[in-house]
Amino acid sequence: MIRRTILEWEALPYGDGPGAIPVRAADRIAAVAAASPLAGSGGGGVIEHGRKSLRARGVVGVVAADGCALEILPKIDFAGQLGEQAKGSIRRRLVHMLAVALDMKIDAGQVTALDWQRETLLEILIRLFSQKLVEAIRQGMPRLYVEQADELPVLRGRLDVTRQFSTLAAESARLACRYDALTPDIALNRIMKAAIGRLARIAGTGDNQRRLRELAFAYTDIADVPIAALRWDQIVLDRTNARWSELLNLARLLLGERFQTTSTGGQDGFSLLFEMNTLFEEYIARMLKRALASDDLRVVSQGGRLYCLETEDRRGLFQTQPDILLKRGDTVVQVIDTKWKRITSRIDDPKQGISQADIYQMMAYGRLYRCGHLTLLYPHHGDLLGHDGALTTNVITGSDDRLETATIDVGYAEDMTSRLRRLVHYGD
Repeated sequence: MIRRTILEWEALPYGDGPGAIPVRAADRIAAVAAASPLAGSGGGGVIEHGRKSLRARGVVGVVAADGCALEILPKIDFAGQLGEQAKGSIRRRLVHMLAVALDMKIDAGQVTALDWQRETLLEILIRLFSQKLVEAIRQGMPRLYVEQADELPVLRGRLDVTRQFSTLAAESARLACRYDALTPDIALNRIMKAAIGRLARIAGTGDNQRRLRELAFAYTDIADVPIAALRWDQIVLDRTNARWSELLNLARLLLGERFQTTSTGGQDGFSLLFEMNTLFEEYIARMLKRALASDDLRVVSQGGRLYCLETEDRRGLFQTQPDILLKRGDTVVQVIDTKWKRITSRIDDPKQGISQADIYQMMAYGRLYRCGHLTLLYPHHGDLLGHDGALTTNVITGSDDRLETATIDVGYAEDMTSRLRRLVHYGD
């Protein structure tokens, strides 16, 4: 099995050179990546298939094909760490970001430092899911009363009069019964079984394979339902099954929804991919909600939705959707747009590598939402001087509005809420 790990925007050579993977392996990985919805219309949104190398883009995760797998990790700096140690720390932080964004409580302490370094992101997520599911089943599989229809020699429940005098009109020895029966064959358990089945086909480590086999045996009596036909809408979480909410979120993650996609790229391919721009935005929004929980400010994610233009008959054109609005009542106090990009701190580049389109977008937000505090928030990295926080503040020409650029170090977990609070303008 050929396994390689690279960081986003890095290239993996293929061919005969040192560190290269075989051409056939590169072709298979590229084909699976191109089948992902994140690949875009041209098929290169996940991996660029060049003449001599595969180059990762702004999507992270795992792409697996027959006999080979490529893990793509985000660029997150950890001071004093290199090689496998740094990759282990990145996996740990990525799992933390996923847990926050999807409101999951993941006990990362179940994974040792060595495991973070030697196992891929996919194997770690499979381990966390399977361990948590084993513990949950030991406490009992959830069951619900479900209405059943059957033909019985004695009455059970109530008589289905219509069926009795139509389908069974000539069979007086059988009664058309409708009754409620307590059964584990419900939507929640069908989702768990679907996750077990998918993961069992792709798990690579012996421990993961063993646990999934045991779990598959426990779910033998649960109906097999295709992933596309799973009824997420039928799940109702209450006090009797609330402990399954985290497992449900983890299964949703592994089966593919929201900012990530899980897909098969053919019979022998699989991908679990996350778009870092969207994940970073959701992570920051949720951490800000924690940071401002005791304040009078409200965090609105993907809100606003005002239009830039109106036609003469008042139809809106070019709808806006700022990443994060901080509101006091109905007043927008601050607009924050997150960008998973690396900005520079070079003294010969006053623009810091910031996109001109991003500046125009923020100016439009300031005008539309009548907000004087605008913030472009980027991930902090080792090439920037000093610690994370506000970098520059500029006045927008012809107004008193201020556009600030700032960074946040997602690799440093401690004091995250306090560091985010320091970026907030309270409008006083």
